[in-house]
Amino acid sequence: MKYNAYDVNKIHGKVWYNFEYMKSSITQSQAWKNLQDELGEESVFATEEKYQYLAITKSTPAGKYLYCPYGPVASTPEGFQQAIKSLIETAKTNNAIFIRVEPYEESQASILPPLTRKSIDLNPKETWLLDLKGTDEELRAKLPSRLLRYYKSASKKGITITTSHDPNDIHYLLNLQKALASEKGISTFSEDYLKTELKQPFATLYLVKHQDETKEEIIAAGLVFDDETTRYNLQGAQSDEGRKLHATGILTIQLILDAKAKNLETFDFWGIAPEGAPADHPWAGFTNFKKTFAGYQYNHAGTYDIILKPAKYKLYQTLRKINRKRKK
Repeated sequence: MKYNAYDVNKIHGKVWYNFEYMKSSITQSQAWKNLQDELGEESVFATEEKYQYLAITKSTPAGKYLYCPYGPVASTPEGFQQAIKSLIETAKTNNAIFIRVEPYEESQASILPPLTRKSIDLNPKETWLLDLKGTDEELRAKLPSRLLRYYKSASKKGITITTSHDPNDIHYLLNLQKALASEKGISTFSEDYLKTELKQPFATLYLVKHQDETKEEIIAAGLVFDDETTRYNLQGAQSDEGRKLHATGILTIQLILDAKAKNLETFDFWGIAPEGAPADHPWAGFTNFKKTFAGYQYNHAGTYDIILKPAKYKLYQTLRKINRKRKK
């Protein structure tokens, strides 16, 4: 996240923006472009004084479209409009039928072009952020006291935490994720995809190991990404034994303390359930856990489609609905 402070003031009913920097996610960076290149994806990266975007080309039976995960980003409303104009020109050059955008700022949704349609959110619209600035004591005051107790006593229970950048270690995370996916009915990334992520200089794999008299096993794992200011807690999972030993809580404390030690400014928990979501929402448990940390909610704009070819876009939507029904 390129910080990114800005003020929004209401004067006589109008909203006035005072942007100092561009707010941005790692998914709109050159580093993410490098990841797309290694994954074999076609993408366009553009950076100007007032805006920046990474647009990934996606193919469908109806035609191609451009996808900007948590982007484009801009330092002013005018810069955002310039970014959209540039994206449209790029999309037309590539014969794309639409552009899928996820403006980083919630307010930017109001200045999207007229022929724009709200789509199903891909990346989480809402997330939970923890401010890491200040003293170590101030940070610890924001952490759940219960989890701090588990963290402090972890070694006595045979729990240790290590880090890895070896892509071959990704199977620890994948195996835990597959077990969780089977239980929750959700999908996981492929092993090759996760390995490629771990190869990137911004990625670190954390492994939580438990050893007792009879065995030694990995009970939790987490994959985090770091940019200049932010740690993104993108993926994690734990075993049943890990759940009993509060492994995710212990690991999260370690992730936060390590981010602070690296002088990062923000810890992004990467997604919470929407406001007013029912108690049985798939993310309800994750959300309750994340909100035990004294952070704050940040709302992105959500996912929108800027339509360039209405007839082909209608065909795309029809095929998408059929595909979703088939998967269900």
